[in-house]
Amino acid sequence: MSTLYDQAMEEMITTIHEWFDEQDKRDDLESVVKRTTLQMGVFNDIVLDYRPGRTTIDSLDLGLDDDVKSKQEGAFTEEQVRNEIGPKLVEVVQGRLDKLADTPLIDYRFTFRGKFPTTEGKLQLTLLEWINEEKRQLLLERIHTYVDKKLEHGTYPTKPLESFFLTSHLLDPKLFPELNVAWTIRQYDRIQALNQGRPEALVEHRGEITRAVTAWTENQFLPQYYDVQSSPYRTNEYSLKHGATLQSNIETQTGQHLDEHGKQQTSEAQPIELLLYAAVMILRFEPSYSKPQGVTFLELAKQLGSKRAARMMTEGSGTYAKDDIHVKTEEVECKANDVFALMTIHIRKEEPSAYQQALIFITHLLKQGFPKGYKIKLKSAVKQYLPIKGLAKSDTHRFFANALEYPELHPLLEEYAREAIQEFEFYEDTEGEKSCMPGSYATFGLGLVDEQYFPLVEYYMGEVDDEHQLIQDKFIAALVEKQGVQAQSIPALVASLRRSTDSLKLKIQPELENEEILELLVRQIQKLEHYEAERVIYPIFGKVEKLSTLARKAEGRRKELLLELLQAAGK
Repeated sequence: MSTLYDQAMEEMITTIHEWFDEQDKRDDLESVVKRTTLQMGVFNDIVLDYRPGRTTIDSLDLGLDDDVKSKQEGAFTEEQVRNEIGPKLVEVVQGRLDKLADTPLIDYRFTFRGKFPTTEGKLQLTLLEWINEEKRQLLLERIHTYVDKKLEHGTYPTKPLESFFLTSHLLDPKLFPELNVAWTIRQYDRIQALNQGRPEALVEHRGEITRAVTAWTENQFLPQYYDVQSSPYRTNEYSLKHGATLQSNIETQTGQHLDEHGKQQTSEAQPIELLLYAAVMILRFEPSYSKPQGVTFLELAKQLGSKRAARMMTEGSGTYAKDDIHVKTEEVECKANDVFALMTIHIRKEEPSAYQQALIFITHLLKQGFPKGYKIKLKSAVKQYLPIKGLAKSDTHRFFANALEYPELHPLLEEYAREAIQEFEFYEDTEGEKSCMPGSYATFGLGLVDEQYFPLVEYYMGEVDDEHQLIQDKFIAALVEKQGVQAQSIPALVASLRRSTDSLKLKIQPELENEEILELLVRQIQKLEHYEAERVIYPIFGKVEKLSTLARKAEGRRKELLLELLQAAGK
């Protein structure tokens, strides 16, 4: 009669063999690793989660219960798992690895981990860390060849898939036991430089770089100095270890020079420089909701004694030339700190030239990559706001409302708005129902005062993240009140209604008694998908049933047009 121990071992061993058998049957392995020379194999990690009767193995460990003290107890002690069960499972996995080592299934390294309920609670163990030295050496050769040909001496854009692997490889201690920080950062900068002309691809490359340096910061660097409490549902919490100090004087650096961006570099950069690099990548290029993580990295570096981190928190990341982040004239003084996405503007003389200089200052920085989700701290004697209910009464809002009072600045405001508008970004000083995309105040103000800016309104609405922004409803209501429903405004109105919410109701049916205006509206709506058409119709007519009733009661040309509206909505 088999014992509980025998049953458990049979279940776990069977699960291991089933996983390897299933993967070994795949016929796409060769094609997967041939996509790039920087991938040696498909799998480098598996996690066995022993649960009697439902044991699993997966190459993706979500870790959902890793930080929760498990109340589930098992029949085995921790000692049994460590000294008996673990070694037997390792023998099984090692036996499979020996046969598959040179196939595309297995990477140059392979980690086998396990989770086990024990009499003392849940136990998580790394059971095997295996390295194929031949593959490791070949991968290193390929990495250096790639860096030399594609990055150091390359002139063409690179592929995001290559960056996906390379960015992590360069920070892999199994490949590079002694981290050359300056050289590594240089490769990351080079990837970005080579892909400057391809905006969408550049976003992917930067994303890979940021993920790699963030993972290194959180998993390799910070745990040396901080105790980390983590959960998949909240951000990490760090507490400095007793007596923790940096391993070397981080401010003593030699061989300093300026790179192509005018940024100080060094041939002996310390590891904390990579943490600061991660912070800057997050603050400059990640969405607004990621910014707190970048600031946290700077604060932790400052706690460790980094003078550069302290400077960055007061002066900015050092990414921009001093003349670009501080302008002082008789009319205005402007300062910018990209770490906190903050622009401080002091209007010394309330006149067009002061706001002109400030707008040029802001737009110039945005074109250089300053965070678009910034906020303005304004010192001005004027308190002007847009005639739109529900907008945040912030300094950012006030600055643009003040500038809009000068018609000669309107073209400059449009230039600013088109540069600032960015989906998924929001002004730093707005939240909840008042959250709004950069460029909102300038676009709204211009749309209200002059029909020549209706195309700007259309462009803006095409970028609105309507799942996280509601204030477009307030603008639409103000636009209709100010500009009415006319031939020139209908394209902008329809573009805006495509981003409206169900709470918006417009009382414009009297204007649509004019058949010429109604026809122009219908023609615009007919260009849309059915679901978009229905969304545009709702704030005007309500549910389609109401529109059907109106169509039945109408006569002549008006009836035809209302029926066409129903057809556009797929009804």
